[in-house]
Amino acid sequence: MAFQDRTDAGRRLAEALRSYRQQQPVVLALPRGGVPVAAEVSAALGAPLDLVIARKIGVPDQPELAMGAVAEGAVPAIVRNEDVILLAGVSEAEFNRVCEGERREIERRRRRYLGDRAPIEIAGRTAIVIDDGIATGATMRAALLAVRTHKPEMLMLAVPVAPTSVLAILRRDVDDIVCLESPELLGAIGFFYRDFDQVSDEEVVDLLARSRMGASR
Repeated sequence: MAFQDRTDAGRRLAEALRSYRQQQPVVLALPRGGVPVAAEVSAALGAPLDLVIARKIGVPDQPELAMGAVAEGAVPAIVRNEDVILLAGVSEAEFNRVCEGERREIERRRRRYLGDRAPIEIAGRTAIVIDDGIATGATMRAALLAVRTHKPEMLMLAVPVAPTSVLAILRRDVDDIVCLESPELLGAIGFFYRDFDQVSDEEVVDLLARSRMGASR
């Protein structure tokens, strides 16, 4: 196991990102699991913490099997896994129905986590996108595409663990990647954590509130 928990992973990731402090970056977390990791990076770099919310689009009768992903935005960023769509025999209407359901969940989560707080401006700044790990990369790719539409000067991906094959694909969407563990075969993200309990909505809200309080001091 590489990390004790997400806090440990975040502290170690912050150390690897220390040189970016002078760039006054914005840290963007994928909830829920990415928030405890990103909170440590945000505190260490003195950077504001915000969210980029993306959701897997699961096959209707196999919701754990990703046929794509969608991320928030006025024009949502949608990633399609055409091979899975074809093999599962999913129609365009079915894909759109599941996608729309995930978009509603994205809206619910933003209201739950941030209320009416306006997103942090990232245009012209260094944006560091963080999750607790990456498996297939579809959800992260949607998140990165969504962030890119806001025109950051530099777009970075920072994660504790991700397979080398997925990192190679995601490298096309970012300007730089920091990844602490990059196995050839991942298995599951949780294998790299001693404690990988699910992060609750309440914990996300609390961490975001603490981050705002720290930034206002």
